[in-house]
Amino acid sequence: MYTTHSRYDIYAFIHKGLRACLTQTLLRVGRLDWTDSDDVAAAMDEVSDMLDFCRQHVAKENTYVHAAMERRRPESATTADHEHEHHLRDIEALEVQTFTIRRLPVLRREDAVTTLYKALAVFVSVNLEHMAMEEREHNRILWDTHSDQEIMAIEHAIVASQSPEDGQRALRWMLTAMQPTERAGFLSVLRQSAPAEVFDGLLQMLRIHLSERDLIKLYAALGMGRRPLDYVGMA
Repeated sequence: MYTTHSRYDIYAFIHKGLRACLTQTLLRVGRLDWTDSDDVAAAMDEVSDMLDFCRQHVAKENTYVHAAMERRRPESATTADHEHEHHLRDIEALEVQTFTIRRLPVLRREDAVTTLYKALAVFVSVNLEHMAMEEREHNRILWDTHSDQEIMAIEHAIVASQSPEDGQRALRWMLTAMQPTERAGFLSVLRQSAPAEVFDGLLQMLRIHLSERDLIKLYAALGMGRRPLDYVGMA
């Protein structure tokens, strides 16, 4: 994605997806019915998935983005590396809480769920601040030391390293967090390179997670010419 400075922003879409995932998971736990065992199990699954998403993101940034920064400007990623270490410890602690809640009897859940909710609120807050720092400071370093083509190559390496499951999760959160024009532009580019069944699968996924209004805008932008709910497969 290009910013108003006409430079490629490697963080733009993935951070939109992460912010959506973090905040929606926080809301999910905040309204959780701790007396409903099925609701508790489903919510803990969502928390675990969010934590894994964050863990994978940290690993990809360390391996690809930070490494690229350090090669061109030594010690430029030191602060972020330390913050990532704290994030990983926080993730482990939150995972212990979700593991515990899954196994608690109903009458002992309320306090544990409240404690998890407050811990998640802090985790979300810290991560939002961290992402803002990366977008402000790391982008400046990347733009000073890399061309847009080189930054895109870093992003392509990250995408290529993902498992199919991790890739699907990232796309689910990114695409649903994008503005309509961003979503249509992203999918228009993807449509040119992805196998038809992969592109069709993404559209089917979006039918679940987007409103009909947003789907109508997307289908119109893609020139598909049919109402989303009538859509069966790619022509």
